[in-house]
Amino acid sequence: MKKSFVYVLAPIVALIIFGAIYWNFSSGYEAKEEAKALKVKQEKEAKLLAQAKANEQAIKDANAGVLRRKAEREAKEAKDKKDHEARLVATDARDKAFADKEKFAKLVTRLENDIKNEQSAITKLGEEKKMAVEEQAFLRTYVQKAEENVKNLRQVLEKIAAADAARAAAEAAAARAAKNKE
Repeated sequence: MKKSFVYVLAPIVALIIFGAIYWNFSSGYEAKEEAKALKVKQEKEAKLLAQAKANEQAIKDANAGVLRRKAEREAKEAKDKKDHEARLVATDARDKAFADKEKFAKLVTRLENDIKNEQSAITKLGEEKKMAVEEQAFLRTYVQKAEENVKNLRQVLEKIAAADAARAAAEAAAARAAKNKE
């Protein structure tokens, strides 16, 4: 019997051990599977939530980037506009300076020509003055000589008149003497 006991008892013991393991496995298996499924579901939800938060943060970052780029573009446009206006002002100032330079160069040339003309006029006036002084000196000497000539001519006329009067007196005396002689 001993042998048959082993044939019966070993499968019964194996059945009991299998039943215990199966019962232990089957009672905890559904809970474990549910826990695993719950854990997977929670991980998926956490992953989706994290993904949603990441997407939301990415959208906020993108919006912030858009606003930052817009602000940078506006600042760049304002700077470019300011630089453009500064270039225009500088160009206008350069053009005005060039025009003033040309105007003043022409003015300097004109004034230099005026100075040359006036200097030549002054030289001519100096020559005319010198000639006038020489002419005045000449006229003084001429007037003196003319006055001497007039004086000499008066003396000559007086001598002629005296000689004519003497001759007329001599003729009258000769005519009287000839009348008296007759």
